[in-house]
Amino acid sequence: MKFTDGNWLIREGFELISGVQFFKAIQQNNRLKVLVGPRDLSARGGQLDTPLLTVEFSSPQEDSIRVKVYHHKGVQKRGPEFELNEQQVPVSISDTEKEIIFTSGKTSAKITKQGPWGVEYQYNGKKMTGSGFKAMSHIIDLNKTTYMREELNLGVGEYIYGLGERFTSFIKNGQSVDIWNKDGGTSSEQSYKNIPFYLSNKGYGVFINHPENVSLEVASEKVSKVQFSVKGESLEYIIIGGKNLKEVISNYTSLTGKPALPPAWSFGLWLSTSFTTNYDENTVNSFVEGMSERDIPLSVFHYDCFWMEALQWTDFEWDKSMFPDPAGMLKRLKEKGLKICVWINPYIAQESILFDEAVENGYLLKKANGDVWQWDKWQPGMGVVDFTNPAACEWFASHLRRLVDMGVDAFKTDFGERIPTDVVYFDGSDPEKMHNYYTFLYNKVVHEVLKDQLGEGEATLFARSATAGGQQFPVHWGGDCDASYGSMAESIRGGLSLGLTGFGFWSHDIGGFESTAPVDLFKRWLAFGLLSSHSRLHGSNSYRVPWAYDEEASDVARFFTKLKCSLMPYIYNSAKDSAVTGLPMMRAMILEFPGDPAVETLDRQYMFGDSLLVAPVFNEEGEASFYLPEGKWTHLLSNEQVEGGTWRLEEHDYFNLPLYVRPNSIVAFGGVNSKPDYDYADGVNLHLFNLDDEKTAKCIVRNMSAEAELVVSVSREGNKLFVSANTNVGKPWSLVVRGIKEVLEVTDGVVETTELGVKITPERGVNRFTIIL
Repeated sequence: MKFTDGNWLIREGFELISGVQFFKAIQQNNRLKVLVGPRDLSARGGQLDTPLLTVEFSSPQEDSIRVKVYHHKGVQKRGPEFELNEQQVPVSISDTEKEIIFTSGKTSAKITKQGPWGVEYQYNGKKMTGSGFKAMSHIIDLNKTTYMREELNLGVGEYIYGLGERFTSFIKNGQSVDIWNKDGGTSSEQSYKNIPFYLSNKGYGVFINHPENVSLEVASEKVSKVQFSVKGESLEYIIIGGKNLKEVISNYTSLTGKPALPPAWSFGLWLSTSFTTNYDENTVNSFVEGMSERDIPLSVFHYDCFWMEALQWTDFEWDKSMFPDPAGMLKRLKEKGLKICVWINPYIAQESILFDEAVENGYLLKKANGDVWQWDKWQPGMGVVDFTNPAACEWFASHLRRLVDMGVDAFKTDFGERIPTDVVYFDGSDPEKMHNYYTFLYNKVVHEVLKDQLGEGEATLFARSATAGGQQFPVHWGGDCDASYGSMAESIRGGLSLGLTGFGFWSHDIGGFESTAPVDLFKRWLAFGLLSSHSRLHGSNSYRVPWAYDEEASDVARFFTKLKCSLMPYIYNSAKDSAVTGLPMMRAMILEFPGDPAVETLDRQYMFGDSLLVAPVFNEEGEASFYLPEGKWTHLLSNEQVEGGTWRLEEHDYFNLPLYVRPNSIVAFGGVNSKPDYDYADGVNLHLFNLDDEKTAKCIVRNMSAEAELVVSVSREGNKLFVSANTNVGKPWSLVVRGIKEVLEVTDGVVETTELGVKITPERGVNRFTIIL
């Protein structure tokens, strides 16, 4: 929202009270309160008939500084508020004649006491950003609506990222962004997952602690500022520091919640009925059998909306005309090794058998006059479940538990964005704040049902909407995308932006949701989709089984699904790290290479974990233009080694794409390529890539049930590799030194030459050995 008219004027209809000069500071234990005047208040006459801005500094955790700015304090507080994992941390406050410095860990706020009002935020003594003269403001418009605004400085060459799953330009400079969840698809400025948190390439993050609409002008209204504003009398944000962007994200997710670790089976291929297609049990069986006949590993089968009878969503009842024996059907599918997912949403249509019960018991959102709020979009007479009512949560959960008992393993939690604001909540919540926050409550209820029914580590969703903290309930997918290369690129931008706001696990509809992709696009999207955190074949009005395109598409699906299954020791280790650190599995290049300015704008390639670089193909010609950072990189499939520090243009067939391994890496390959969940430590092959002299590479192979099964590190000194292992599983494993034709000597190991390199299998019980190249 813009309040100014150019550099000097205020827009017509607005009045501003802005922070101009420091007046007084008050220390209150671990807090600092500062009074800021809109003019010079040093003379007693100036202290009469004047408003003030109050700025409070505190620390919710180490290296983070909370800033709360308010005008009038007596406003009645109404929830909801984000659930933050706050800690009691020591702070230091240094007060001199010229300045006050408030410090938490290595992050500081330096407050100017003389001259124009200003605050500079530093990490380890280095400036990150700051708020200057007239930046903090209280604003009132002609309708007496009040706002609070902050403007934080942008430096030369500074880029802003994040703010949720945004499909607009990856770098947010120049954009106006409203943090307001909407069902807008992937081709607009709207977003299903709006997160009031942004990152700067200068190495810090800003979390705006408001669940309601936050309006941002990112180098748009003022090109050297990030402006954000909210309605009301107060504004709160948290400056988050760290030694690099990875640590900033980790600090942010320590505050708002780490992603739960999805079960290992969820990383396999999901197949859907699609949305408006006709399907019954025979159709489902034909899909499953077709995948088996073509040797395409399938892990999850998903039933979309029409598993329930039309116009009755949501009633949690199978359409008996299509599925006369749902329990038996699910049992038969599970005997084939499949997990089951079904579609749900938080809306109850008037024709649902549950509607009258929900109305009678007060489970739905109401109008101010007590009537149930209803409309005819999506479903006729649709009401919305009120998740602020504990009884409504239990009622909703009871139906989910019934489905889990029947054999359902996961839920696609669709919608959660179309939440009205002209309603009354059971607990009195502010409907403006609940519009975005609603999805947190919705997905939390569903995730907890799965966790309670199936056990810790077995809960997984396929969620579309989210707000801050929603990363705790994975997996999330990118919503309704078109079947075009442009939309494929939109999806990657959205996923990378979401990952920079602490969401570890993300997916998309392979081939696009709307319409039907040309066969060329579908095959290219298969490679991208199966080198994503989670992989799903799903569409709108046509089936997404690969042979519906052509048989080569089945071959491509088989190739990349098996590749992903064989990479599960690496992928699952990366997933566990994401659950611990809060880092995304699909990482924008800037996270891994913060010192390389060439990566700052890259949004058509990504790191999959910390070692694999993926650059999908976006054209019919099979050409891929991408950037490799410095070092000697190895193509995972062809074994070609190339020098980085440059852009590359390559041409690939459908069974290939730029898939390069970072130097000084170990990538673990499992012995199984037919499913994602198996004993990763049994017969694992650890592939070592271009270990530089005086460097050490480390690999951890973690099983689903054990925290650490096998830990191997390899150090290099000249032509010698020193290998050490820490394992107690007693299972065979091998080290493959990529790109090496032979070795001169190996102690306590069996040497075998392969097409990829030299394979060394240590003798049983040997935990340390040396390789002479």
